[in-house]
Amino acid sequence: MQPLRHRVALGVLFAQVVFLPLSAQTGPRTGAGEEVDAAAADAAAHIKPDRKVTYKTVGTVTLQLSIFNPPGHAPEQPRPGIVFFHGGGFNIGAPSNFYAQAQYLAQRGMVAISVEYRIRSRHQTTQREALMDAMSAMRWVRAHTSELGLDPQRIAAAGGSAGGFLAAAVTTLSGLDEPGEDTTTSTRPNALILFNSMMDRGPGSRAFAKVEAAMGDRWKTISPLHNLHPHFPPTIHFLGRSDKNITVESAEKMKRAIEQIGGRCDLHLYAGQEHGFFNYGRGDNTYYRLTLIETDRFLASLGYLQGPPTLEPPEAKR
Repeated sequence: MQPLRHRVALGVLFAQVVFLPLSAQTGPRTGAGEEVDAAAADAAAHIKPDRKVTYKTVGTVTLQLSIFNPPGHAPEQPRPGIVFFHGGGFNIGAPSNFYAQAQYLAQRGMVAISVEYRIRSRHQTTQREALMDAMSAMRWVRAHTSELGLDPQRIAAAGGSAGGFLAAAVTTLSGLDEPGEDTTTSTRPNALILFNSMMDRGPGSRAFAKVEAAMGDRWKTISPLHNLHPHFPPTIHFLGRSDKNITVESAEKMKRAIEQIGGRCDLHLYAGQEHGFFNYGRGDNTYYRLTLIETDRFLASLGYLQGPPTLEPPEAKR
């Protein structure tokens, strides 16, 4: 399986879009929302994927996919798959952020993949490069379904926080590809799983003033909510009611918009929970387990998994 290879393109602007710069490009400053995702990556670092493959090389940077296979998996017997994008504000974090969820879903029968993409603290890049890498990763997975043993009609995308934006972006946005990349393979998943994620960068959103200042009337090109389409996949979204980064109002707006085009959006809200509440290693893992059980049920409702979840539910107030 050959990775994609590109020239370094950090200074290249896309024809369709100019990206909003991150608020701090010169240093690795982090916020509380970013730190919780980095802590989850550290907590799950002891979990090892079955293998890693290189999906893309940009200059001297090599990017990999961490792959977890179901027990006894054979490529000639295609399984459903899920592709995870970690959080960290496009600044910090690592693929291990979702290793615990990936390991569990692999044991349940899915091929689970966690994506490494370029981030500011490690690669001195912006969200533009992260988006290009997300597109490349999904396209590479779809182009290699036979080798991976994946059912191309049952591939989910998932992500938390910034990674949730990436998962929504590969589902909705276009024209954000690495220059020179073959775009004949679709990036769109068949299901979408979001953890405290923002799909709206339009009027009324917290980011809109900066987005509009940078992009003018082209702001829609980087707002997933404003690029919904008739084939938008079934979606589930998890959010804490005390999240200071993502509001309940914005999540409910997303749910209404998806349902208005005839789609499905299951919204699960958790009282008293803040940004990153779902992460592995957070507290006693109560909400990691609760959200993973609901993810399991959602995927089972789509025919991706069979039978009830094998994870025991904890006692928790919803």
